[in-house]
Amino acid sequence: MAILFGLLAAFSNAVAVTTQHVASTSQGAQNKGWRLVIYLVKNPLWLFGWVGLVGSLIFQALALHFGPLATVQPVLIVELVFALVLRRVWLSQEIRLATWIAGAVTVVGLVIFLAVASPTGSPHTPSLHSWVVAMIVGALAIAVLSISGQFGSPSRRAALLATATSISWALEACFIKATTDSFSPSGLSGALQRWPIYAFVICGIAGLILEQSTLHVGPLKISLPFIVILDPIVSIALGVALYREHFATSTLGLAIGAVAFVFTALAVTTLTQTSPESMDRDIRGL
Repeated sequence: MAILFGLLAAFSNAVAVTTQHVASTSQGAQNKGWRLVIYLVKNPLWLFGWVGLVGSLIFQALALHFGPLATVQPVLIVELVFALVLRRVWLSQEIRLATWIAGAVTVVGLVIFLAVASPTGSPHTPSLHSWVVAMIVGALAIAVLSISGQFGSPSRRAALLATATSISWALEACFIKATTDSFSPSGLSGALQRWPIYAFVICGIAGLILEQSTLHVGPLKISLPFIVILDPIVSIALGVALYREHFATSTLGLAIGAVAFVFTALAVTTLTQTSPESMDRDIRGL
């Protein structure tokens, strides 16, 4: 169920990115300022993109409710491949062979990682102390990276801010999981009485601001690999630290899983380097 909902979340976001791209690049979108805003708000395709974004969030929440962070967050990488297919099938955009190969390696690497490493959750509920430590460490890391990202070359700034963004998205995934866990037994009223849902909102806003800053300071081909690859890595670390998630106990299994993830990371990097520039610009709806 976690993998299924994770794939649905990835697909929904890819659909949202593609539909909003089509709407924002149509003839009517050549307007500027408030005329562009009015045009987009009246455009059914652009509005449908927001439905896709909401659906992606709901599917991710369901995935995190049924499965561990170490499973769900890596699966979301498949969004890049879904976006690639939509670009080719719907927009008839030319895709390089190297990009298709990178997309295939991404999928195969993820399958091997999930099958061999076998990330597994536990019924453990994180203590308040564990949450406080994770949030303080995460907030400090984001602050240091964000400040450091104000100086240096565009590539250096993009890399640092993208790293801060990936940490914020990983923390947000933890808050989503905590929110769904509280929502399940006591419903919406119960979830609203607990702090995770508010932490999720705050972290989500911070993540969006960081991501927008990342895209404006340096090359996308630098920032996108950092965001896409580091998000699941940080999520895995948080899942182990907070929820006591674990992997296959076999040394060989862990080694094969680690190698598969490395190949996935390399494939994602190649995919972002060789994909059409407009596609890079629209990943995650940005």
